[in-house]
Amino acid sequence: MKLLAIDTSTEACSAALHIEGVTRSRYEFAPKRHAELILPMVDQLLAEAEIELSALDAIAFGRGPGAFTGVRIATGIAQGLAFSANLPLIPVSTLATLAQSVNGRSGDIAAIMDARMGEVYYGLYQSNDVVELIGTECVISPDKIIAGNLTRCFGVGSGWANYADVLQNIFKGHLEGYSADCYPHARDMIPLALRAFRNGELKAPEDAAPVYLRNNVTG
Repeated sequence: MKLLAIDTSTEACSAALHIEGVTRSRYEFAPKRHAELILPMVDQLLAEAEIELSALDAIAFGRGPGAFTGVRIATGIAQGLAFSANLPLIPVSTLATLAQSVNGRSGDIAAIMDARMGEVYYGLYQSNDVVELIGTECVISPDKIIAGNLTRCFGVGSGWANYADVLQNIFKGHLEGYSADCYPHARDMIPLALRAFRNGELKAPEDAAPVYLRNNVTG
């Protein structure tokens, strides 16, 4: 399986190339430089692997939620690359990517990203070989999150930095810790994209679309 993944949905910019079980990646925390960095990252990875874009099986991209401009960049670049090489696309959730980055712990994973305007993007995931969404992803005021019937939980994402007190109170008694300085990384998209590919969850380039979770978006 040969797969390219790109993500520009937050302040971080990353790309990963997976070829027959081996993953190479590039990552840089570079707010507002995504359009400048992402294509050179892709070119470097392809050159290192000595493979042409057209030899890949699919391209995965971070479809959001996240910063409006960043999500648009990832979607547009993925579409352009896919059109040029006649490849299918695999949209991957930013929240799922974050959850996958800390997968392997017992219990559930609360992926929470700052959405600005006093809200967060929230998704609860079950740990497995590849994380699985519990319920639906949403944009919500952090104090409106309901912990439900959790037993153990680990938090990840920028929302845990900006709303730590509120979230720790909501998940009180269940929370085993959290990683607030974690951003989506394309290498963590690979397991999610491989599962989607096996399940036939592919999009034609013209059908790929970003997911904002709300109509009122900010850059």
